[in-house]
Amino acid sequence: MSSSVRIGDIIDDAKISVYQIVILILCFLIVLVDGFDTAVIGYIAPSLKDTWGLAPAQLAPVFGAGLFGLMIGSLVFGPIADAVGRKRVLLVSVFVFGACTLASAYSTSIEMLTALRFLTGLGLGGAMPTCITLTSEYSPARRRMIMVTLSWSGFTAGLALGGLLAGQIIPVFGWRGVLVLGGIVPLAMLPLLAWYLPESARFMASRPDHQGALRKVVEKITGSRWEGGMILEDERSPSAKSPISQLFIDGMALRTVLLWSAFFCSLFVFYLITSWLPSLLKDAGYDITHASRIGAMVPVGGTVGAILLALLMDRVGPYRVLAASYLGAAVMIAATGYLIDDIYKLAVAVFLIGFGVAGAQNGLNLVSASIYPTTARVTGVSWAMACGRLGSITGSTMGAWLMATAGDTQTFFWWLALPVLVGALVVFTLYLISLTRNASLPGVSPYSN
Repeated sequence: MSSSVRIGDIIDDAKISVYQIVILILCFLIVLVDGFDTAVIGYIAPSLKDTWGLAPAQLAPVFGAGLFGLMIGSLVFGPIADAVGRKRVLLVSVFVFGACTLASAYSTSIEMLTALRFLTGLGLGGAMPTCITLTSEYSPARRRMIMVTLSWSGFTAGLALGGLLAGQIIPVFGWRGVLVLGGIVPLAMLPLLAWYLPESARFMASRPDHQGALRKVVEKITGSRWEGGMILEDERSPSAKSPISQLFIDGMALRTVLLWSAFFCSLFVFYLITSWLPSLLKDAGYDITHASRIGAMVPVGGTVGAILLALLMDRVGPYRVLAASYLGAAVMIAATGYLIDDIYKLAVAVFLIGFGVAGAQNGLNLVSASIYPTTARVTGVSWAMACGRLGSITGSTMGAWLMATAGDTQTFFWWLALPVLVGALVVFTLYLISLTRNASLPGVSPYSN
């Protein structure tokens, strides 16, 4: 029998197969409904205010509960997925956020809706990282950046779809109709996912009793019968130090703190805008349909930006691209308050904000996976994302206070531009550090092992 071979080498050496494209599409669809259900509360917020007679401040706990659940779900489901398998956790996560979103449609009070949004967030937090991991593991190193980006873009596409559909559904079926759709679709997808989505290749390679299933997966990828020997997990570099300590030793402490700061600032602004922009536009005189459509321009721009910036990062490196993207977004945010009365200019400005902030956030995810050694890579990414989740919770809950304190729309958007400007400065500082350390990133996938 032939000598053993590692699963990473098989995937990297083979051409991209139809089977891998199917996996990418399925993960994209999961992340799409994940994004839809994450943002749905922002699009139905104006209707909730009218239905239950709520003040803006009373909506803040609903926004924060879902994002807090999302952060907890990421921390809890990640280790479980490593222990029992990605697919099982992914199916459970999809069931949880689908069922809880559907149940939310029948909420009778803001307190009930808040509790259900927290439970929804738990499922959303488990689904996202698992999908990104599966896409990464089934992508060859030479195409991993763009394939992971395409999978991640499902999230911003879902945010945009939520705005577009909310504008059509709410006038006819009310805000509950949007939640019913957000619950039924992921639940209907479960049989398809259970049948077609494979278990993690590296998870199966690490367990001898999964060799039979892994060989079938390899045959689908390579397009030929597997006649080789044992398929092994990729080697991992040994380290005597804990993964957490590796984020702060060997000169990494400053880079880690800067990276966390960029994540916080980026997601602070992104979630504040997606959560509160529809309400702000409604108060400015726009009806719910136009407010939802304009709000949807943020994730639409993010989807386009994620793909184009990923391609550009391959050519000129990530730091300069991301710093310029955040800087441009800060300028557009500052200008938005002066365009509030022109629907067409406003839509273009909001699109460019999404392009710069959400598009760059995807690139920041890729960077976070590249600056740490293999033995601390997952820890580095997860801890950076935790800081981002903290920013998203803070941003979504501070929206009402910030609008009230600013006093007028122009001042509100000027203040909102400041965190994005800080993000641009932080990323540029990372670029300067990379130059002094000869650590600038060429066009190599940050997810390569």
